[in-house]
Amino acid sequence: MSGQKVTGRTGRRRGLIPAVVVVLYVLVALCAPLISPFDPNHADLVARLSGPFTTVHGHFHLLGTDALGRDVLSRAFYGSRVSIAVAAATVVVSGAFGVLVGVLAGWYRGWVGVVVMRVADIALSVPFFLLAILVVAVLGPSLANVVICLALVRWPRYTRIAYASVLETRERGFVRGAVAVGAPGRWIVTRHVLPEVLPLAVVVATLELGLMVVFEASLSFIGLGVQPPTASWGSMLSDGQNYVASAWWLVTFPGLALFGLVLAVNLLGDTVRDRLDPTRSVSRKPFRRRGPGRGGRAPGWLRPGGTTGPTAPTSTAPTSTAPIPTAPSGTSQEA
Repeated sequence: MSGQKVTGRTGRRRGLIPAVVVVLYVLVALCAPLISPFDPNHADLVARLSGPFTTVHGHFHLLGTDALGRDVLSRAFYGSRVSIAVAAATVVVSGAFGVLVGVLAGWYRGWVGVVVMRVADIALSVPFFLLAILVVAVLGPSLANVVICLALVRWPRYTRIAYASVLETRERGFVRGAVAVGAPGRWIVTRHVLPEVLPLAVVVATLELGLMVVFEASLSFIGLGVQPPTASWGSMLSDGQNYVASAWWLVTFPGLALFGLVLAVNLLGDTVRDRLDPTRSVSRKPFRRRGPGRGGRAPGWLRPGGTTGPTAPTSTAPTSTAPIPTAPSGTSQEA
């Protein structure tokens, strides 16, 4: 019993800690204008490249300043808004579109399913950065175009999962019964099929959040994402790469912020997957062999020192009782 209690507490704590970290990141992003000590775009050339815990002109810079004298802490706070907003918007857009297309393809099947799945395969085969360059070249770099670019890359994953789930769900008895009694297809999909697809889509969405944060930072790093002077973790890393040797804080603190958010989101995604999709989770309960004994307890013949239960058969072969011949005492003395 104690082992089960410890396991339950560990499982709850495993999901609680990353959830708290993600909530803190979201609160920082929402309250960035209130908690930022300086304007993230305000430049002070006199205070340029000031190290952490430095006071210049009576202004204390906790994490230092960049090459233009802008406060690193304030820019990191505002950069979290960009990363979280882009990741959340991308997951919502790509998830909604991918699930809708996958459900339609799985329900109607035939040429509709074939066309949709072939288009999804083509979309997955296109290199991400090549598509990003094409989108930016046509539409121009902006926050909305970053969301469009990421959604165009990630929707096929939701489509594949929804398509496979619909094909499996429509063969179940309750769906066949609804079709047999003449229920409308729209009613069947919304009442019976979508409830089976949405938990899987939520699992994929939570696992995709961290990847979208990394993709947004990558686009901003190479200049295809959010444009200056808007603060972004990727653009902060790009600006600080030329000062790594002399101003290590320019890349260290944005990198740690990015690493912490991605790690927390991935751990939270694993927890959500274990809760909503138990078939793919790994049980963390200790293995216990059960037998025909009392429920929840191993039978006596499996317990150390147990005496109840089936016993091993004993040998019934007769033992020899013939006397062992001994040599006469005289012969023994002559020898």
